[in-house]
Amino acid sequence: MARYIIKRIIMAVVTLFIITFLLFLLVRIMPGNPFPSERMSDEAIAKKRAEMGLDDPILVQFGNYIAEIVKSGSFGKGSSLYNGAPISSVLPSAMNNSFKIGGIAICFGVIIGLILGIAAALNRGRFWDVFCTVLSIVGVCIPSYVFMIFLQYFFAYKVTIFPFYFNNRNFLISAIMPALSLSLFSMSTVARFTRNEMVEVMDSDYVLLAESKGMYGTKLTTRHVLRNALIPIVTVIAPLIVDLLTGALVVEKIYGINGIGKLMVDAITGEGIDYNYVLALGILYSALYIGIMLVLDIVYCLLDPRIRVADKRGKKTEKKKTETGRGEAVQA
Repeated sequence: MARYIIKRIIMAVVTLFIITFLLFLLVRIMPGNPFPSERMSDEAIAKKRAEMGLDDPILVQFGNYIAEIVKSGSFGKGSSLYNGAPISSVLPSAMNNSFKIGGIAICFGVIIGLILGIAAALNRGRFWDVFCTVLSIVGVCIPSYVFMIFLQYFFAYKVTIFPFYFNNRNFLISAIMPALSLSLFSMSTVARFTRNEMVEVMDSDYVLLAESKGMYGTKLTTRHVLRNALIPIVTVIAPLIVDLLTGALVVEKIYGINGIGKLMVDAITGEGIDYNYVLALGILYSALYIGIMLVLDIVYCLLDPRIRVADKRGKKTEKKKTETGRGEAVQA
């Protein structure tokens, strides 16, 4: 298992490096510039480009960028956002807001989705199955920002239970509406996949064999049905976690949350495209996704013993090949 994890970590590091280079290349060739051209002369823009090294070859710029990250551990300074303040002073607070709200949304979406999916599978063809299926379809079809506007209208404007815009001083109350709106899609997706996978597992031969031996109820569901159904469900949950942790761009913009999503929108749609912010956030998105998928691979090892068995077989095969090669060398 350790060999399997080390291999996945090496692949994750190489993948992140390749993605970072592609992001750097795309940001550099995209139209626009990082300066407010309407308020700056051509000479001032040319001087600023020379200071930032934007006229150097792409490979030289990328090498300098990576060297700066390794040397200082930061992503440099912004060019148009927050008056050129260091990204390391702005990014933590945005990450804090997005991660907290995303964490609440994950809890809502995964827990409620699993409950609905299990209830639908155990009551196949009955009212709960139809209800959960319809709810899942509706949740997938409605965009999170539309549901956000609906919640704002009824619970902030009509009833005034929650604040209309995000307020960091009253974080818990302010986070409920955006977390609910973000969790709608994940809840529906998890419920739908849980129901389908559990129904498929319940019709499998080994579950029928367990039932023939007298195993029913909670014991059968937890030991055989749910555990085997969780493997593909985890695959669906992993990318949803990244989306929720990094925040929805439109939801954060509508609700006035100073999170990662809003920061990305501001970096692209400001007076000038802030290259360093776009790069830093793009790398952050990629690192989170790769990290979640790495954790997913480890969880696979724990849930599916076939991966551990395959890894052990791979070790034995390599050992056998090595011993065979040594024997042939000695004979020669």
